[in-house]
This record gives sequence, C-alpha cells and structure tokens, in this order.
Amino acid sequence: MNTIRQIAAVLLGIIFLATLFAGAFAPAPYAKQFRESPNASPSRMHLLGTDELGRDLFSRLLYGSRVSLLLAPAAALLATSIAALVGGLAGYAGGWLERIAMAGTDLSMSLPWLFLLLTVRAVLPLNVPPAASLLITFALLGLFGWAASARVICAGARSLRNSDFVLQAKACGCPSLRVLARHVLPNLRPALFAQLLISIPVFILTEANLGILGLGVSEPLPSWGGLLRGLENWGAVQANPWRLAPLLLLLIVVSCFQLILPREDFAA
Repeated sequence: MNTIRQIAAVLLGIIFLATLFAGAFAPAPYAKQFRESPNASPSRMHLLGTDELGRDLFSRLLYGSRVSLLLAPAAALLATSIAALVGGLAGYAGGWLERIAMAGTDLSMSLPWLFLLLTVRAVLPLNVPPAASLLITFALLGLFGWAASARVICAGARSLRNSDFVLQAKACGCPSLRVLARHVLPNLRPALFAQLLISIPVFILTEANLGILGLGVSEPLPSWGGLLRGLENWGAVQANPWRLAPLLLLLIVVSCFQLILPREDFAA
C-alpha cells in the first residue's frame, strides 16, 4: 500500500507541476481562437485538437487543470480552517457551546449543500468577469464545505480536553484560548491534514458539477467543469475521442488523492 501511495503522490506531483507551468507546455494561450480550424482533429500543432471555437484543447486542459488544482486546495484550506475554529473550540469548551455548535453543524450537514450551493451561485450575477467568478465559486465551496470536518475536529478536541498536558497547562494558569491554540490544535494536525486532503477532491468534483451546469468559472477562463461541459456535444466527442482527456485526467487526480490517505486517516 505504501508503494501505491508513493506512486499516486508522484503522479499527482507531476500533474501539478505540468499545470503549474502551463505557460511553458501549452502551445497557445487558452483563449486564442484558430478560426480556420474549429473542431480540428489531433495534430502536431493541436495535440488534442480544437473545440468548436478553434481553441486548442491541450492548452485549455493545462490551464483549466491549474485553476482547479490551485484553488480547490485553497477552498479546502478555508473550509478546514473554519472546521478547526468551530470544531476545536466546541470540543475544547464542551457544555452548551459544544451542543449549540454541533447542532448547527448537524443542521448544515442535513441540508443538501450542493443544491444550496447551486441556489446561492445561481442568485449571483452570471455576467461577472472570469476572475470574479473564479473567486466566488471556490469561496462558496470553502464557506459551505466545513461541517463534516468540524465534527471530526470536535471529537478530537473533546478527547484532548482532559488529557494530562492540557490539565497541567490549565493548572499553570494558561488562558483557555492559549491552551487551545498552543496545545490542543497542534495535536490535531494529523486530523486537520487528513480532512484537508479529503476535502480537495470533493471540491474539485463539486466545481466540475457547477461548471457542467454553467454556474462555475465563466468563459473564456477554463476549468475542469467548463471542459467537461464541452462533452455535451457527443457528436464531436465521437469524431475526436481525445476530448475525453479532461474526464480521464479528473478521474486520475481524484483517485490519486484518495490513494494518498491511508485507511486509518479516513476513519479518524
């Protein structure tokens, strides 16, 4: 299993570096249109062909993957930070504060948050600039995706609440917030890291769902969701099966994230 995890981590690192330096590998800018060759087949000039607007699909795949692979971790970091604050404080304080925080968490988890996310995103203007739509999409993912992680962090903080080193810190007169920040949360780093890694593929898939519905990152900026939306034209896919490359790359990336974490981290 360790070998499989190492292979997955190396493959994920290669994909990340290739997309991070997309400008060096992409044969053309992601928005450039080759009007003389729309829906072109793969060639030396266009490795994956072009879309209906004549844009190079390989370039759009690199830039779109970079968008998702950079901002999904940012959204996961935001969600994990909120979970650490809510879950850590609730688990450490206990009592009525924990009951209220966990009731709010349960309420958030009981809601179909994907549909709530769709509703909120649909209410927002659709004609916003691409950069603004990018920030809005992933900010919403981070703000709505913290609840499940908060329960895990709360359980971990609760188990540390009466540990020897916490009781000793309290006996020495350390303020409660200092004990939480200096002793409890640092000991929850493995759980926080696991929740961060779990959240990244979830947010990648959620952005893909939003993009397929036309509520994700707006054109001409590519993302995995926007690239997958191009698969609606099944005739073009049959004529050029390489259009399935975004779907295959998405499956590879999500599978690699799932393989990186050992089973015990998922159970934590």
